[in-house]
Amino acid sequence: MSEPRAVYTHGHHASVLRSHTWRTAENSAAYLLPHLRSGMSVLDVGCGPGTITADLARIVAPGRVVGVDAAEGVLGQARELIEAQGLGNVVYEVGDVYSLGYPEGSFDVVHAHQVLQHLADPVGALAAMRRVCREGGLVAARDSDYAAFTFYPEVPELTEWSDLYHRLARANGGEPDAGRRLLSWAREAGFSEVTSSASAWCFATPEDRAWWSEVWADRVTASAIAQQAISYGFATQADLERLAVGWRTWGSSPDAWFAVLHGEILCRA
Repeated sequence: MSEPRAVYTHGHHASVLRSHTWRTAENSAAYLLPHLRSGMSVLDVGCGPGTITADLARIVAPGRVVGVDAAEGVLGQARELIEAQGLGNVVYEVGDVYSLGYPEGSFDVVHAHQVLQHLADPVGALAAMRRVCREGGLVAARDSDYAAFTFYPEVPELTEWSDLYHRLARANGGEPDAGRRLLSWAREAGFSEVTSSASAWCFATPEDRAWWSEVWADRVTASAIAQQAISYGFATQADLERLAVGWRTWGSSPDAWFAVLHGEILCRA
């Protein structure tokens, strides 16, 4: 029987990768870092362009780190990154979270950042991650919670954007408000020892809000989000252009502030 599938809402347009390559272990996996040490083996599931993976590799060196992603194209960028940084303890492979091709107990840590929200069966994915984690090791996941995003000023187009994104993500089989559900999913996957926490990205400096607003103005008009919104009949190109103007209006305000809340779990295997 095949595993339930979902469509990756964001795709790999340049505007999306501009956001993904901003991510580091420090700004995206701080909850996990105190538990890492030299010599550990790590599997990074849904690694994308690999910036977090590369940071994890530096921390656990000479330990082995494997980054897997379903999209072969984005792994080329990840490989270029580790080559440029001279990291010899990382490999990147095409992989499926539901059927990870590694023996049971292969890794000390299995990590996923912004992955579970895009899956039709996040509980099954966590169970699969547990299988390849050694007994006593850690399965770690962090996902945003779109309904908990908070911003000021209250530009109406950003509220409309949030509503559109929720419709798209759920039409694609995912759960955009995953952050609040991680603890529940981990317990359903069979983990009995789970530490749950939360953290946030905050975009409030002139540089940060200019970057964040332009990233989303581009994503809403040119990425897979735009293509899907139009093909599903959820929006027209004119609607999307109007949302992009709203993002830029928000970003131009000297009072602009945006917080992205994330849920986090550390699950003892």
